[in-house]
Amino acid sequence: MIRNISIGIDVGSSMTRVVVGEFFKGEKNPKVIGAGESATKGVKNGYVTDPLSVAISVKTAVSMAEKSSGIKIKRAFISIGGISLRGEFSSGSVIISKADGEVTNLDINKALQDCEENLNLNNKKVVQVFPISFRLDGKEVLGRLEGMRGTKLEVKALFITYSMQHLEDLIAVISEAGVDTIDIIASPVAIGELVLSEKQKMVGVALVNIGYQTTSLAVFENGLPVSIHNFSIGSLDITNDIALGFKIPLPQAERFKIEGVEDNFSKRKLDEIVEARLSDIFELIDNHLKKIKRSELLPAGVVFVGGGASTPGLEEFSKSALKLPSTLGTTEIFGNAKTKLRDSSWFTALGLVIYGKDSSNYSEGSFRSFLQDLKNSIKSSLKQLMP
Repeated sequence: MIRNISIGIDVGSSMTRVVVGEFFKGEKNPKVIGAGESATKGVKNGYVTDPLSVAISVKTAVSMAEKSSGIKIKRAFISIGGISLRGEFSSGSVIISKADGEVTNLDINKALQDCEENLNLNNKKVVQVFPISFRLDGKEVLGRLEGMRGTKLEVKALFITYSMQHLEDLIAVISEAGVDTIDIIASPVAIGELVLSEKQKMVGVALVNIGYQTTSLAVFENGLPVSIHNFSIGSLDITNDIALGFKIPLPQAERFKIEGVEDNFSKRKLDEIVEARLSDIFELIDNHLKKIKRSELLPAGVVFVGGGASTPGLEEFSKSALKLPSTLGTTEIFGNAKTKLRDSSWFTALGLVIYGKDSSNYSEGSFRSFLQDLKNSIKSSLKQLMP
């Protein structure tokens, strides 16, 4: 019997997490049958700085997930994040190829290829593409393009890009850990699959992931991501500020951030320290929203996820600073069951499992070719090292 298994691996700056999910016929959500986590060593701001240490972290988390699920993990979906992750717009056009002017899938792909060629990639690689709008002979097309007739097709698309060097390094350490990469998915896109409703993504929503060393902002409209940006500031900065402000060790500062101060410390001072750093994060977010003309204009507001989302008072302070509705991201996968995977720091890996349910979500085109070429290169390199 063939089982519908989907596996996600999230290599974060603080922790590496692996989730194994199984989809059953007639069920919308997967059943989580295994999970594993390990402290990440050798990653900074999403970059691999020590490949061997990262590979060991991945192997440890994978081994835990294999033990709990009873599944041998050979292939998985991998997330990317960090400050080199970007969403970039580009436009392109093509003259319809058929003599009768009928639009085909080939024309659409050629228009998207023209879009990509108009990008200034400069050591970056396109990992996902989201067509935002189409125009046929100058008129916007909202429905299905195939079968329509015209002369010139224009397209505007969002390209999710990532540092070529760091993408190669990540895939290489995953391979070193004994896992084949099925596809690479941007972390905000994976989380959006899990915590955002179709209505939220249609009317306009900002998904903010406050991670350990970085914070990502993804804006969705009309069901698609329309902006992705990352900032080199995260929950670790809040912890560091608390440690400096109270002159206490980092583990104690981390407890203060999550649980509040102990009796002989000032709660007011803690609030001031936390709010000062959150103000920095919210200022960066609002400046970007202004840049894309969405400041105070997202009806579904802001949804927070990530380890930093558990900071007390985050929602209320966000409403005041960003002047938008603010909530914490949640998932319906577990129903009423209590599990550590409800912590939103697991949401990237869980989102990868959801994303992997339907192969139609897999990236196509140049990145698929790049991924295969890279796998062949890694295999070749490993063979050279073998006796």
